[in-house]
Amino acid sequence: MIYQRQFIKELSWTAVGIFVILLVVLVATQAINLLGRAASGRVAIDAVTALIGFWTIGLTPVLLILTAYISIITVLTRYWRDSEMVIWLSSGLSLRNWIFPIMKFSIPFAVLVALVSMLIQPWAEWRSREFAELLKQKQEMSLLEPGVFREIGKSHPRVYFIETFDPDTGKASNLFVREKEKNGKDSTIFAKRGEFKQDGEKRILTLEDGFRYYGQPGQADYQRASFNKMTLVISVNTMIIDPKQNRHTIPTAALLSSNEAIYKAELMWRLSLPISVIILALLALPLSYFNPRTGHTYNILIAIAIFLIYQNGLTFLRDLVENERIPLWLGIIPMHLLMFLVFLFLLRWRDMPSAPFRTAFTSLLGGRS
Repeated sequence: MIYQRQFIKELSWTAVGIFVILLVVLVATQAINLLGRAASGRVAIDAVTALIGFWTIGLTPVLLILTAYISIITVLTRYWRDSEMVIWLSSGLSLRNWIFPIMKFSIPFAVLVALVSMLIQPWAEWRSREFAELLKQKQEMSLLEPGVFREIGKSHPRVYFIETFDPDTGKASNLFVREKEKNGKDSTIFAKRGEFKQDGEKRILTLEDGFRYYGQPGQADYQRASFNKMTLVISVNTMIIDPKQNRHTIPTAALLSSNEAIYKAELMWRLSLPISVIILALLALPLSYFNPRTGHTYNILIAIAIFLIYQNGLTFLRDLVENERIPLWLGIIPMHLLMFLVFLFLLRWRDMPSAPFRTAFTSLLGGRS
C-alpha cells in the first residue's frame, strides 16, 4: 500500500539521521576519553584510532536498537501531531494496521543486531584487547630517550638511562640500569654498550663491558662485579589473549556448548538484543501517541523510561543467570514477555484514545474491543 511505502521511506531517512547523530556524539565522547587516557600514559597514543574503531563496532548493537526505536517514535509522533493518525482512526482503521510496516522496518535491524552481537562484536572486542596490549608494550620501548631517566616495566620495574640510542637497530651506548630487589637491596649496572632485541617471546637487553653493584643502600656491604656480557629480560612478549577466557570475547558457538553460568549469562544477553529490537519497535507504536491540543510531550519521557526499565531489567536477569539463581530460559523470557504485554495493553488503549485507562484495561483482560 502507498501509506506503507511512504512510512518506511520516511522511517529510513529518519533512521539514517538519528544513527549518524548518535554515532558522532558517542564516538566524540569516547575519543575525548581515550585521548585523556593516552595523555596520562594509560593508553598507547598509536592505539587511539584503532581502539575507537573497535569500540564503535562493539557499540553498534545498542546504536541500532536506539535508532529503530527513536525513528519509529519520531515519525509516528509527527503523524499524531499533524492529526494524520486521528484521520486514520476516524476512518475506521486500527493502529494494528501499522504493525506490519513497522515489522518490515525493524526486522532487518534485528537481523543486523544479531549478526553484530553474535559474530562481529566478540571478534572486535578480542582484537581490541590484543591490539591495546601489543601497542602498550611497544610504547614501553618507545619511552626510552637518550639523556632521560625512564622507568619501564610493571612486575619488575627498572630505571634506565642511555646516552645514545638507535631505535632502528636497538643498539645503545653508556647505559645505566637500576633495579630494586624484593629484599630491599639495589642492583645498579653500568655498561659501555647494549642492544635491545627480541628473543622468542621475550624482549631482552644485552649489555657488554660493564660493572654491577649490588647491596643495601646505606650499608657498606656493596658487591662489585665486572662482566663482559650480561643479559636482562625486559618484558615478556605481547600477552596472547585467549578469546575463550573472557565473556565478551568468547565466540557464540563456544557459548552454546558451555555450561558455565557466566557464559550462559552472556548468551542470554546476546540473544536478548535482537529480540529487544522487535519488542521496542512494537512499543514505539502506542508510545508515539501525542495529543496536539495539549502540546505536552510526555510520550517521549515515558518512552525513555520504558527503554531504561527494559534494558536494566535485562541486565538484572543476566546477573541472576550469572549467579546461578535462575536458569537460562528464565532469564530470556520474563522481561520480553512483560514488555510485550505492556505493548498489547497500550495498543488497545491508544486504539481508542477517548477511552479511560480503566476501560482499556478491562477491555484487554476481557478481550473486547
